[in-house]
Amino acid sequence: MSDEILRRLDAVLAARREADPESSYVAGLHAAGIDRILRKLGEECTETVVASKNGERDDIVYETADLWFHSLVMLSHHGLDSESVLAELERRFGLSGVAEKAARNKQGQ
Repeated sequence: MSDEILRRLDAVLAARREADPESSYVAGLHAAGIDRILRKLGEECTETVVASKNGERDDIVYETADLWFHSLVMLSHHGLDSESVLAELERRFGLSGVAEKAARNKQGQ
C-alpha cells in the first residue's frame, strides 16, 4: 500500500510541475520557486518538531505527513522522486551508522 501511495504522489507532483499555478497548490509552489518550497519545508519541519515535543500522537502523524509531502514537492522540483530516496535508504540498510559516518568524514578530508 505505501509504495503505491508514493508512486501516485510522485506522478501527481511531477505533473503539477508544469501545471497552471492557479489550478493547484503544488503548481503554485513550483511556480514560486525553490526558495518558497524550502521555506514551506522549513515551516513543516518546525511544526513536526513542536508536535513531537508536545507528544500528541495525532498531531505528530499529521505534521509528519505534511513534512513528508513537502519533502516530496522539493524532490519533484529537482526532478527527483521518492524512489531516489528509497534507493538510498536501501543502500544504507544493514550498514553501521557509525561506520558510514566515518567513511563520509574520511571522504570529506
